[in-house]
Amino acid sequence: MVKRRELMAGMATLSLLSIGGGHLGAAFAQDATLDGDAIPTADGDIIVHPIDHASLLLGYGDQVIYVDPVGGAALYEGLPAATAILITHGHGDHFDLATLEAIAGSAPIITSQEVFDQLPEGLKAQATALANGSGGTLNGIAVSAIPAHNTTADRMNYHPVGVGNGYLITLGDKVVYVAGDTEPTPEMLALTGIAVAFLPMNLPYTMTPEQALEAINTFKPAIVYPYHYGDSDLSVLETGINADTELRLANWYPNGG
Repeated sequence: MVKRRELMAGMATLSLLSIGGGHLGAAFAQDATLDGDAIPTADGDIIVHPIDHASLLLGYGDQVIYVDPVGGAALYEGLPAATAILITHGHGDHFDLATLEAIAGSAPIITSQEVFDQLPEGLKAQATALANGSGGTLNGIAVSAIPAHNTTADRMNYHPVGVGNGYLITLGDKVVYVAGDTEPTPEMLALTGIAVAFLPMNLPYTMTPEQALEAINTFKPAIVYPYHYGDSDLSVLETGINADTELRLANWYPNGG
């Protein structure tokens, strides 16, 4: 089943008022709401709010998790302050220090060793580096890092083994998978019980839509969002995904691709 999400307005919202983790600086509204797709859990909705390309927010209860925030502080004006931040790897469309310094406040950060090593001392104090296969918590939310890398021989230089992370985020009784920049890895294909998956597809850096389709039909997430897709033709997903998975096509490029 294909669901298109071209505009977030008028959809589910999560109200957040001066919530903890980060401080409410000039970029954030004092009484902010996070709107987006609502995905129910046993303990309340997950709100999915795309920002641009690979940047997104996940709302859950009083938590707002910023994933790979880039693009400058202005892009986040009117949004609630981060209570936690995840960064998958050090490429500029996933990690931008100026953006991070503008929005981080005191929110805890989980990232890769590559990115951790580039942080100034102030941000290092609130950051944790996870290696592939390890786990941690963000404000009590369980997060584990799984490999994110290329697998095709002539693409390995883009994302080598052991550098980048994908993340499994447990929100209530649901597990959200943010893949980062990767082709299908054995660890991805072995996943089970994934409620929501965010998968990249653009050449030559990540996977083709055809690779993504094969992966989706192998590990069978309940909902999948293509993201980080640039000008990729996603039509193969619309026709090829099996009945185990709902395809949601959101607007990841509100300002053009």
